[in-house]
Parts: sequence; structure tokens; C-alpha cells
Amino acid sequence: MSEPQRQSDRTIIVCSDAVGETAEAVAKATLRQFTQDGIRIKRYGHLRTEDEIAAIVRESAEGGGFIAYTLVQPELREMMREEASKRGVRAVDVMGPMMQAYIDTFGSFPKRQPGLLHSMDDNYFRRMEAIEFAVRYDDGKDARGLVEAQIVLIGVSRTSKTPLSIFLSHKGYKVANLPLMPEVKPPAELRMEAGKLIVGLQMQPERMLDVRTERLKSLGLPPSAAYAAQGRIQTELDYASQLMKELGCPVIDVTNRAIEETAGIIIGMLNEMN
Repeated sequence: MSEPQRQSDRTIIVCSDAVGETAEAVAKATLRQFTQDGIRIKRYGHLRTEDEIAAIVRESAEGGGFIAYTLVQPELREMMREEASKRGVRAVDVMGPMMQAYIDTFGSFPKRQPGLLHSMDDNYFRRMEAIEFAVRYDDGKDARGLVEAQIVLIGVSRTSKTPLSIFLSHKGYKVANLPLMPEVKPPAELRMEAGKLIVGLQMQPERMLDVRTERLKSLGLPPSAAYAAQGRIQTELDYASQLMKELGCPVIDVTNRAIEETAGIIIGMLNEMN
């Protein structure tokens, strides 16, 4: 690991003696519960030495952030606790309490082998491939993804296509998504039969207005822009509804649904197909 550089006071450092994916996932889930912008996550993986731990704690102390870690090696966990205490850094042990609860309850001891959570098996590689696929074919970047995908999500802007694609990809599904706009004819690949599940995502216009208005605010743009105009929103939703009818695809109203709930419905549809 290279020598860490000094960070701003709006950085959460996540680190692990494996990949660090678990600690990063917990940190991201935490950030979603807050409205502050500008806080970033920096990850260090495959830590092996106490010097690396000391450097990371020093970086966090200088920047004023905090650390989330998953370290299964006892000596590295102890080093993290000592260094964090010495430098006054908040360090959150993501996995340790759960492991200790298992020991106390079931009387067994951990293997202390980093990376067991993400063993390099077929399922792991399948998930990684699906995640890369979702990123590559997000937002209609390449029409080839519409043919190769297991699931294709279509809908107007702000119907949660991207976060839903990423969530499903973490389950191992290859997902592509396509934004629908009246001015842009959908690619021919959308209609090609390839054993895929096409799902239309819709939202009530009142909720869409709120979502788009907030989006414009976050970008520093005036709420009067056409993107958040009620007439424009209705035109887009009507166009999307008509296209979905032509395709004969199932439609899910995502207005009051969590990503997890919508994903569960889609996985159920895919299982029924197979």
C-alpha cells in the first residue's frame, strides 16, 4: 500500500485485510441516512502490516474524519484500536462485535482468514461481472446491452433506473437501462427477442415533479426549467406509457416503493419466466 495522502475533513476511510467491500457498503448505507453532501469514502484493501495501519490512522487524524474497518487478523485489529486511541481518531470495527457475539453464543472460533466473505468462487465472479455490466450499459450508453441483458429497465428520467440496476447487479443479474424521451426513438435492440425481461418503471406525475425539482436544486439550476415543468413531465410519462403498451412489458409504479421492494418484484417476474 502506498503512503496515504492527507485528506479533507470530509472523508471516511474504510480499510480491510481483504477487499474492504463490506466496510464500504456499511459506510455508504450510513451516508444515505444523511443529507450532507461532499463527504467521500476512501478505501484501502489487503492490509498486511502494522505500519500500514499506523499510516491510515495518521491520515485520518490529520484530516479529521473517521475510520470504518474490517480486520480479521487480531494483531491488526489491536493495532487499529491502539493507534486510533492514541491519536484521538474514531475507528468503527464493522465485523468485530458480530464475530465476538458468535464466539460467545456458539463457542466456536473464527478461521481468521481475510477475504472469506468474498471467496473467489463462481458466484463472486458472476456478481462482479454483473456490476461491471450494469455500469457499462447504464442510461442507454450502448444499445448492445439491451440484447445481452437479462433485465432491461425502461422509464423516463428519475424513475430510479440506475440505482435499481446496480442493486440487481449485486444480486448477480445483468441489467441494462434505457431512458425514454419523446424526441428520441428507442433503438431497434430494445425490441429484439433475446429471452430478456423488459420492465417499465412509472411514477405519479406529482411525485415526479417533486423529484425533478429537487434534482434541479441540487445542480444549482432554477426550478422553472422545462425538465421540471408539469406539462413536460406529463408528456414524457404519456409517451413512456404508450411505448410500454406497445412492447407488452410489465409496468411497476415506483412512486412509493423502496428500491429493494421493486427489485424483489422484478426478480419474481424473472423467476416466473424461467
